[in-house]
Amino acid sequence: MSATNSELPVADVSTADASVTPATQPPTANSNEIAALPQGELTLQTVAMPADTNWSGDVFGGWLLSQMDLAGAVMARRRAMGRVVTIALDNMVFHVAVKVGHVIACHCRLQKIGRTSLQIFVEVWEVHDSLKPPVKVTEGLFTYVAIDEFGNKRLVPVIE
Repeated sequence: MSATNSELPVADVSTADASVTPATQPPTANSNEIAALPQGELTLQTVAMPADTNWSGDVFGGWLLSQMDLAGAVMARRRAMGRVVTIALDNMVFHVAVKVGHVIACHCRLQKIGRTSLQIFVEVWEVHDSLKPPVKVTEGLFTYVAIDEFGNKRLVPVIE
């Protein structure tokens, strides 16, 4: 392994690059297109419980955000080979309400690796009825920073 950290060939979400295929670009908040099936790696799946909802039976957005952060952190920690912390969330979009008893599945895609950071695009799909196609309920772009045992930034290891 090299002592320096170089950029890996993944999509740069900060620029619109015509050479990047649509499958590697995350949807934007203004996107009218919703994928028919989940994209990325399933990193977390859970059930919405009554304690996670408001008086109308809809899941709190903060609960969904927490599940997304956990799912993204699973992928980021694995790739960073150690501790990570969440530093940003961009383009969070809610599409459909989640109800008590719904099973949600968080799918993650690694979008960009920097020297000390990783961007993970997280989609959440409602998958409680196996007789119906999954429904995308929310999505967002999370940024994590790799840290050492003292909480200081560290380089994301280069995988060759």
